[in-house]
Amino acid sequence: MNLSIAKFLGFSQTLKNAISPYKLGGAAGGSDFDPKGKSDNEIMRFCQSFMSEMYRYLGPDKDLPSEEIGVGTREMGYLFGQYRRLAGHFQGSFTGPRIFWSGASLRTEATGYGLVFFAQLILADMNKELKGLRCVVSGSGKIAMHVLEKLIAYGALPIAVSDSKGYLVDEEGFDYMKIALLRDIKAQQRSLRDYSKTYARSKYYDEAKPWNERCDVAFACASQNEIEQADAINLVNAGCRLLVEGSNMPCTPEAADFLKKASVLIAPAMAAGTGGVVAGELELNHECSLMHWSPEDFESKLQEAMKQTYQRSMKAAADFGYQKENPEALVNGAVISSFLTIAQAMTDQGCV
Repeated sequence: MNLSIAKFLGFSQTLKNAISPYKLGGAAGGSDFDPKGKSDNEIMRFCQSFMSEMYRYLGPDKDLPSEEIGVGTREMGYLFGQYRRLAGHFQGSFTGPRIFWSGASLRTEATGYGLVFFAQLILADMNKELKGLRCVVSGSGKIAMHVLEKLIAYGALPIAVSDSKGYLVDEEGFDYMKIALLRDIKAQQRSLRDYSKTYARSKYYDEAKPWNERCDVAFACASQNEIEQADAINLVNAGCRLLVEGSNMPCTPEAADFLKKASVLIAPAMAAGTGGVVAGELELNHECSLMHWSPEDFESKLQEAMKQTYQRSMKAAADFGYQKENPEALVNGAVISSFLTIAQAMTDQGCV
């Protein structure tokens, strides 16, 4: 994390929020503290020190702290505890699956589930469905795990996940029991290669990315710039026809250009990743935050938001002359829709 990344993420979040059905702002932040190899006490003390400086900028009408890379349930708990200690009240929304703090009960699932819902919308427009399709997922954190979960529910065959050291492939496909094992491995901060101790027919590849595995759909859920031009070539050769961006800007410009020329459809993160915006809106909405959403209600609201986002992107593309079949239509439509929304708001409010 550095200032440049914070600016990029903040700009990206602003565009993502603008294309969603809700009207939140956009911001990003973080720290250069590396939690790897640190004890629980060291991480707790850092979180408390960080919050001691940050708490005055948080609140129900100011900013919404959320989980991200390196920040999960444990860290959110430490941050929230220090915030409440300093602020002296319960106000402000902190994301996290422990609904007795505040907020929606399915916050951590929202982004991953939303990515799969978005992929299904695109495929439905092509008279296809996820059922039976081979899917490759990068990353093995919160978003990636929930992508796997929902892919299985749709009858797809997810075969690969990755971590910072390499990737794991299971040709038989992951199921719910295997996902539970993956979560256990990650919770104990072990390598994905440990998965092969239980499922011997799987294979872990050191210092490699999963993009050369044969697949129909790829979900990039690790980090920015994770797909370079060589990876894009591998994806095309592997038969990929749809790339869904779960992380912000996972493709380098060269990779994105190559994929477009090869007619691989890209679902941009600013549209496909709006699931987290939906949960954020529910958490900031006081009436909503007092409710305990059932999984069915929450998924229904999430599906509707993803549908609206997809339709807005495609309408903007059509309005500016992009044919539905054009592989650039969805990306450009999302950017145009976001930009026009922000520009109109700035004009209306006298900012330009």
